[in-house]
Amino acid sequence: MDAVIAVFALLFVLLFGLGAYATVKAVGAAKRGVDRGITQARRTVEDHTLRAKSFAQPGAAGELAQLRLKLRTSMRATQEALHAAVAEDESLKESVGLFERLSAHGQELDDELKRLESEPDRAALTERLPGLRERTERITHSADSLRWAARDRARRFADDDLDSLSAQIDLESGALRHWTAPEPQPASSAQSSSTRQQPASSAKPASARQQASPSQSAPPPWPEAPAADAATAGQTWPDTAQSSAAQEPARPAITPSAARPTYPWQKKPRPESTT
Repeated sequence: MDAVIAVFALLFVLLFGLGAYATVKAVGAAKRGVDRGITQARRTVEDHTLRAKSFAQPGAAGELAQLRLKLRTSMRATQEALHAAVAEDESLKESVGLFERLSAHGQELDDELKRLESEPDRAALTERLPGLRERTERITHSADSLRWAARDRARRFADDDLDSLSAQIDLESGALRHWTAPEPQPASSAQSSSTRQQPASSAKPASARQQASPSQSAPPPWPEAPAADAATAGQTWPDTAQSSAAQEPARPAITPSAARPTYPWQKKPRPESTT
């Protein structure tokens, strides 16, 4: 009984632990989703605010907003492109590492530009604008270079794969269309082949066929005259006819057979047609 209670207690603890773990994971995923949504919303609001300031505020304040918007747009596009490409190409991990180092400089510049937006001394701000503009150009140029290099690499791989696939398809298409017509044979070879195809009996000469069937082609030999007829060999043709007639016995005359009886169930004979 104690063992059964211990087993049920252990099962209850395991189920409680699994439920707690699943709850923590679900809460963490929901929190990350909310944080991601808040970050995306804040980023969108900041971008629209910067775009509005770049058009609404003249002078140094508007130019600062333009620099921030340009920097944020370039860095974000490069980050998305590299993270999407590294999943398919492992060689881009080094590029991602370089971009992370570049992102630190970009983040530092963005923070500085954001602080300068509230600077009351417009003259000092105007003096610092060329340096800020140069730094922004360098960072955005490096980010754009990484992004376009990753895109060109992906496109190059796609082109190579397409070229290889096209070559294989052309080879397969040529193999499917490959058929050879039978070569025409010369007249002499065709005649010799037709002669070889004839049966062996037709190829034998006429003398061999005659020897094979002598009873069909040659007439049978005459029998020798018997010894009893040797004395009559010198007689003439009429005497021979009379002696053969005297030796034959008299044949009885052929008498017509009796008439066949007629029965009432027989049909009447039809007259023969004269046509």
